[in-house]
Amino acid sequence: MSRQKEKKVPIIISTEELDGESIEMIPFLDDENASEKETFPNILPILPVRNTVLFPGVIIPITVGRQKSIKLIKKAYKGDKIIGVLAQANESEEEPSISDLFVYGTVAKILKILVLPDGNTTIIIQGKVRFRVNEVESNEPYLKAKVEILKENFPKQLSKELKALVQSLKDTAFKILKLNPEIPREAQMALSNIESPMFLTHFLSSNVNVEVKDKQKLLDENEGVKRAELLLNYLLKDVQMLELKMEIQNKANSDINQQQRDYFLKQQIKVLQDELGFESAEQEIENLRTKGEKKNWNETIKNIFNKELDKVLRINPSASEYPMALNYVEYLCDLPWEEFTKDNFDLKRASKVLDSEHFGLEKVKERIIEYLAVLKLKNNMKAPILCLYGPPGVGKTSLGKSIAKALGRKYVRMSLGGLHDEAEIRGHRRTYIGAMPGKIIQNLKKAQSSNPVFILDEIDKMGVGHRSDPSSAMLEVLDLEQNSAFRDNYLDIDYDLSKILFIATANSLENIQPALRDRMEIIEISGYTLEEKTQIAKKYLVPKQREEHGIGLNDMNFEDKAIISIIDKYTRESGVRNLERQIGGVARKLAKIKASDEILPKKINTDLVVKYLGTPIFEKDQYEEVNQAGIVTGLAWTSVGGEILTIETSISRGKGKLILSGQLGDVMKESAGAALTYLKTQADALNINYKLFDNSDIHIHVPAGAVPKDGPSAGITIFTALTSAFTQRKVNANWAMTGEITLSGKVLPVGGIKEKILAAKRAGITNLVLCEKNRKDIEEIAPEYLKGLNVNYAINASEVLNYALSNHLVNKPLILNNFIPIEIDKK
Repeated sequence: MSRQKEKKVPIIISTEELDGESIEMIPFLDDENASEKETFPNILPILPVRNTVLFPGVIIPITVGRQKSIKLIKKAYKGDKIIGVLAQANESEEEPSISDLFVYGTVAKILKILVLPDGNTTIIIQGKVRFRVNEVESNEPYLKAKVEILKENFPKQLSKELKALVQSLKDTAFKILKLNPEIPREAQMALSNIESPMFLTHFLSSNVNVEVKDKQKLLDENEGVKRAELLLNYLLKDVQMLELKMEIQNKANSDINQQQRDYFLKQQIKVLQDELGFESAEQEIENLRTKGEKKNWNETIKNIFNKELDKVLRINPSASEYPMALNYVEYLCDLPWEEFTKDNFDLKRASKVLDSEHFGLEKVKERIIEYLAVLKLKNNMKAPILCLYGPPGVGKTSLGKSIAKALGRKYVRMSLGGLHDEAEIRGHRRTYIGAMPGKIIQNLKKAQSSNPVFILDEIDKMGVGHRSDPSSAMLEVLDLEQNSAFRDNYLDIDYDLSKILFIATANSLENIQPALRDRMEIIEISGYTLEEKTQIAKKYLVPKQREEHGIGLNDMNFEDKAIISIIDKYTRESGVRNLERQIGGVARKLAKIKASDEILPKKINTDLVVKYLGTPIFEKDQYEEVNQAGIVTGLAWTSVGGEILTIETSISRGKGKLILSGQLGDVMKESAGAALTYLKTQADALNINYKLFDNSDIHIHVPAGAVPKDGPSAGITIFTALTSAFTQRKVNANWAMTGEITLSGKVLPVGGIKEKILAAKRAGITNLVLCEKNRKDIEEIAPEYLKGLNVNYAINASEVLNYALSNHLVNKPLILNNFIPIEIDKK
């Protein structure tokens, strides 16, 4: 056997299974050209191997365990050392026959036999050429077979395509070496030193990471180029697997590194918190648990609290849901469950407190004293739900603070003006980011009491959203049968609101839905009279402004006429808010004088009021006697109090048209139509020629055309004006009226009587006509308000005419469409 110069190449060292023992790759000799020139016998002893495939040119160690295999190698080693190596197709067979082996194998030369200390025998063999088994020669003492030696079919001249294929094999192999850190670095040097495309193919085929059957496919392939292409396919799959493995490992390492980083930072934060005296997350939760044990809550709430607290413990403090869960348990712990302030049952003291801070308002004060008296006798009484209804500035909101002081309770105020979202009342569900309880629960947390005086300010000004109605949500809050188990969406636990004294305030009842209005006890607070405003200014407003502006007790004193002048000429309201503002204006002028070391006036008179406040803003409403038919004075209610209202009626030649002007609302227009229709039905009784209605136009006008007006209370006033215009009868002086009229002539009651009475007094009117059913309203008014007034009551329209119209014509009666009016004695 000829030999040529040997070239040593280090390769991969790996471990595989053979006969149950290990196989280890060692350095080999690249003598490909010498193998091609060698001759080999046609009958070869066959060595079965498992889990590996031997390729030409590759050297591998094999640990031999089977008795037949040991006999084979000992005999071969004594002879030419040539054997045939076949891989087992059936790896589970311990004593394989030829049918359990693949057909294609590799001729091998035994280079060395080693006997290991444990008694095992290891041989080192080198692949030479491929062969194909034709038939079996014998099975004993070991397997022998007649074979056909196969020549390698690999081009001697490398084309561009083959060069590209070889380079792809090398590049892919280098990539595998880079991706697999377990392969030693010497493997790269071995690959770099291989120049033969055929040996490169065999070398990589022996080490490619595929199953035995796939490696056998490489050995079976006769065409060298196809074998290289199949090998490249296997290598590329191996690259994909390694890249995926690397990606998974990097991701896992990244997660581990992030966790380690988080842990390290948390430990640092913990150390810093300990140094600064801050609480850790665990300590904070334990403090909440300790705080919860001291709360006076029932078993249900206690279990929910502990369950939620345990849930917080299981959440990573750096997780996004941690602060949300912690906020919830903190809110549960901060609410005043079953915590009540002790009521002061001293009725005389409560009455004194209310009187000292508010003038008048006797009905409200009496109701509060009654509630306190019943509560004193029956300690578990449910609190009433009051609604203070009246014009702005009469003290509805401030009265709530006085009630809280009188009862010895906490005071809470919640503004409902402009509220249009139900969640403001019931809260948001915790599934939403930024969820929080409703304003009811928020204010109870702020008050730290479950029985405060709770002011629901401006309940009539709640809006309606396109998806929710907060006034409907208030139904549960203000229902005595339901609010003992009020459920806020955020808490999702029943909370008892029945001990809270709810006091709602409103300027108008029209905007409050009927179901909500039905749940409240309505208490009307009327506007103040001139005398009341004067007393309020002297007892409350002036001392308050002195204190706010740093003016001494003797530095600002008003004459009664000066206060009356401010009320009449600088304010137009039922309350005293603007009055306080104007007194504050005077106080600022006096503060400027005092700060400038000038002499302060001893008393503020009407001249000084004009000097300090400027030209009067309003003219006092004053009744003016008019000697003209069709002009009658009525009384109206506005949001700032009562006013007198003049109704003017004019008749002109026409075709029976009714003209209404002065920005009248629909209800007032209907009242005018009803009054005219009733007048037509009474034409004969009033001596009115019925043809006059068809031959004249009627124009009804209510002055102050820029101000909208509406309501039914001007019905009898319009009827009286129409009757006076058609009969030319004179309207009695100093008379005013208010009431609704029907088509049958009945007079119906109207509201706002006290405000209208006050407006009449301010205007100097002495005689009034009201509906008989309004008598009860007059009886509720204090006698001092009615002083100087003659109040008359009417059941039907004819009685109104008897009071308001004279039997005499006006001085210059109008001749209507040449119809001569009925002669009436002018004396």
